[in-house]
Amino acid sequence: MFLFGMKVMSEALQRMSGDKLRAVMRKMTGNRVAGVGTGFFVTCLVQSSSATTVMIVSFVNAGLLTLIEATGMIMGANIGTTTTFWLVSFFGFKFSISSIALPIMGVALPLLFVRKAKLRNLGEFLMGFGLLFIGLMFLKDSVPDIRNNPEVLEFIKGFTGYGLGSVLIFFVFGTILTIIVQSSSVAGAITLTMAYKGWIDYPTACAVILGENVGTTITANLAALGGNVEAKRAARVHLLFNLIGVVWCIALFGPFSRGIDWLIPGDSMAADHIPLHMAGFHTLFNVCNTLLLLGFVPQLARVASRLVKDPGPTDAPSRDHVTYDSPLVPHTGELNLAEAERDVMRMATITRELVVGFADLFEKAPDDLDACVTRMKELEKLSDRQAVETTQYLLRCTSSGISEQAMARVTVMIRVVAEFEDMCDRGYRLVMLAERKHRKKRTLPPEVFQQVRDFSQVLLQFMDFASSRLGQGAADSDMETAYQLENTIDGLRMRLRKESVRRMQGNGEIIKSEMLYIDILNNIEVIGDHSLNVLQALRHSD
Repeated sequence: MFLFGMKVMSEALQRMSGDKLRAVMRKMTGNRVAGVGTGFFVTCLVQSSSATTVMIVSFVNAGLLTLIEATGMIMGANIGTTTTFWLVSFFGFKFSISSIALPIMGVALPLLFVRKAKLRNLGEFLMGFGLLFIGLMFLKDSVPDIRNNPEVLEFIKGFTGYGLGSVLIFFVFGTILTIIVQSSSVAGAITLTMAYKGWIDYPTACAVILGENVGTTITANLAALGGNVEAKRAARVHLLFNLIGVVWCIALFGPFSRGIDWLIPGDSMAADHIPLHMAGFHTLFNVCNTLLLLGFVPQLARVASRLVKDPGPTDAPSRDHVTYDSPLVPHTGELNLAEAERDVMRMATITRELVVGFADLFEKAPDDLDACVTRMKELEKLSDRQAVETTQYLLRCTSSGISEQAMARVTVMIRVVAEFEDMCDRGYRLVMLAERKHRKKRTLPPEVFQQVRDFSQVLLQFMDFASSRLGQGAADSDMETAYQLENTIDGLRMRLRKESVRRMQGNGEIIKSEMLYIDILNNIEVIGDHSLNVLQALRHSD
């Protein structure tokens, strides 16, 4: 119930703030402090460091964040996840849970049925918030009080009294617990409940918390299995950051844990005060670890790069997308649209390469004509594969329950992907026509080569204009420019076609060459039509 409430609350928050979060991510710079702040802010919003780190891995995989920028954000995410500890410690153990959760769920219920998307998302957030604390109430009630179950205490005592050895034992326990539940928030709630009920004392709870910090890194590493090299390195940075923190904290475990008693009022051994002391330990550990390692971000990145080496020529390439199919990986479809946007840009780049390749090939046959055509064919195959994968990925993102605005964006991107795939097909057809011209030794007047070059430049200008609007949409002024370019391309095709027809009328022997030339003009014009379709789709997405 606690985990389900956390999921509902996190997904509602993503729908409420997905656009803003993506905008923050796009504006990220190499400023490490800004990265820490962004990671903290995002984690506070989605209430899940696992979701944040998976999202960071996704952005690194998409090339929207560098490894150094991602490192700062990971540090901030570790601090941001401590807010859940404070929330649960303060509300879950200081107040009657049912007196908080049930009224909140009562307010949320009617909001779930309103038409306005923002109010529905708010209702889902409040419902998730209520379910979270109802789950915590069940958790508290299911854990027996140690005073009435002394045999459990005897079992726990068997692992205490070993000094540093006990700390390491409960550190391992915290790591395994977090790996099993795949949520540091849930593992933290279990630990808080165990301490509150007297199963474990304050130092033991602190050791478990350290283990939870390491266990939560498994989620990002699972997600990165399907990503590229940089995504894997970002996940390793997360693991390194927490492991280094655990090493120095265990070395200073006694004075560090006792220092919390000085900062947080109350007796850490009393049931009413131990949750807040644990939250203080969790926060201070992550803040100190961030301050300690913030100056060594490049070094952490270098160590991660050594752990995950660049793939050699014989190594299998990484998959294009971070894998979210695993039930252990949190679904963050609202935030993972950035990878799909990256793929759409990649398709635009492939299309441009095909048109440029055609223009070069048409003007002059290279010595390695077969190899050149083969490279173009590989690009066309890549575009087909990219179109299928991107469309499937977009559909997977929608399964996470994204907002209406994001759903509309997904619909637009699916249409844009289809347009770019058709453009790539036309681009490869142009390449094949240029190859046929050379193989069949079709001769054309000298002025035709300059005309094709100029026509191709106008088309590339139109394609670049459409590509530049992929991330921001097309305004009315953009559509005016688009229609002007479209009219220019249509006018050029009509004029050049008429000139070709006149040449055929004067000389019947060049009909095959001129028909090939007209076919080239028609395909260029069709690619222009697809560019206009892309801009029209982006216009409707505003």
